[in-house]
Amino acid sequence: MIQIGRLVMKIAGRDAGKYGLIIDVVDKNFVVIDGQVRRRKVNIKHIEPLQKILKITKNASHEEVVSALKQIGIDVEPKKQKQAKKGEKPVKKRTLKITQKQKEVKKEESKVKQDKAKTSSSKKQDKDKKSQG
Repeated sequence: MIQIGRLVMKIAGRDAGKYGLIIDVVDKNFVVIDGQVRRRKVNIKHIEPLQKILKITKNASHEEVVSALKQIGIDVEPKKQKQAKKGEKPVKKRTLKITQKQKEVKKEESKVKQDKAKTSSSKKQDKDKKSQG
């Protein structure tokens, strides 16, 4: 019943209601299918075997599966290619504003420290003058 080339319909998951071909038998519970569905290992409980058996090789390429399905009148939409990354992700403006604010706060803190240092040094000088005078 479960063999390479058997036409099946997926009955569970996001590909439910779509056709595929068994391209490999993993063990008694799992097979690899391809076609209108995503090429992946599925549980045999999630597929419904149909009467048709097509001649394909074990681990046939996606193109071979598509051509075999076209012969029996099942159209397969072309798979979308993943887009290549075009560099680094843009930095969010919100993050930039936070960092700018943090820089401003650090500048203010350093100014406050400098002012404290000036006032403490002037107090020391006043004490020195008093002790000398």
